[in-house]
Amino acid sequence: MATVAVAAVFGLLGGILGASVAQDLNFGASDEGSEATTQNTSAPVVVANGDDLVGETAIAKVAERLASSVVTILSTVEDDAGGGRAVGSGVVLTSDGEILTNAHVVEDASEVVVRFAGETEPRAAKVLASDPGNDLALIKVDATGLIAATFAKPGSVRIGDTVVAIGYALALDGGPTVTSGIVSALKRTIETDSGALNSLIQTDAAISSGNSGGPLVNLKGEVVGINTAVARGDYDSAANNIGFSISVDEVLIVIEQLRDQARGVERKDGFLGVGLAAREDGGQGAIITDVQPGSPADKAGILVDDVVLAVDGEPIDGQAGLVAAIRDAEPGQTVKIEIFRDGKRLTFEATLIARSE
Repeated sequence: MATVAVAAVFGLLGGILGASVAQDLNFGASDEGSEATTQNTSAPVVVANGDDLVGETAIAKVAERLASSVVTILSTVEDDAGGGRAVGSGVVLTSDGEILTNAHVVEDASEVVVRFAGETEPRAAKVLASDPGNDLALIKVDATGLIAATFAKPGSVRIGDTVVAIGYALALDGGPTVTSGIVSALKRTIETDSGALNSLIQTDAAISSGNSGGPLVNLKGEVVGINTAVARGDYDSAANNIGFSISVDEVLIVIEQLRDQARGVERKDGFLGVGLAAREDGGQGAIITDVQPGSPADKAGILVDDVVLAVDGEPIDGQAGLVAAIRDAEPGQTVKIEIFRDGKRLTFEATLIARSE
């Protein structure tokens, strides 16, 4: 249905433009008719000889390099509402068929198929593992000799870096859509229907529906993030060119967790044992509203009204950021929590336990 709607919009625009051009061409003609003026010319149309390879830009090279490593993913979903289809993108991890995408692309899917650029037929795919909290999923197709994408070194992304988003935006026919922009910000945290996502890259490269799960790459053709969400305006606010990608730092960790999950290793989230509230005074951090007796937070000495500023050196910009940071840590892991209390910065160490179901 989405593809049909888009085609209708394109058609409507074409019709409007056609009418405008026709009116402009007839502007000034009298109703009684006038003699038409015909101009003849023998001047040739100028056509480039192709010696100047304008297409050999850095972005063009990146698009060519990743073309075989980005796929379109179609999921068939069956639910109480009658089901439907979800479309997204994915990036090839291994030559033998591992593909990474967003968890929400394959959520509740009864069937998943993958199509590579240049191919006409889809390939059946199996969901190996999914992590909705981090919005990443691992799927696999029966194949060999695939071209795997290269991932950037963690910590190498900088604000202002030129980046390219590649994916099957709006499920348009043909190859993947390529857009470019810069890294606008790092370590963003947002809340989604599945929970909080942290350590995100913010970019102004255009990201649309269908781009989900596709790569954000640098000018070396290295994957720096997995595109996952965009900010949309409402009646209270405007949002332009604000998209988010899960950073390579987070992606590489979650990939290994997904592979463990696929092998049957149960994944448990870390648990601190606190209640939280957002700051309303414009300051940074999350406010502790409750500390469960005997919890890791209680044993560490954290108190109600403490403001959490950072976990293991990573700034906490709000309660969603703290939830995500603790969720991503493993039970038994000791984390350093920076607190603001009575005008002082204090650091506490808390050894997390597993979250109970």
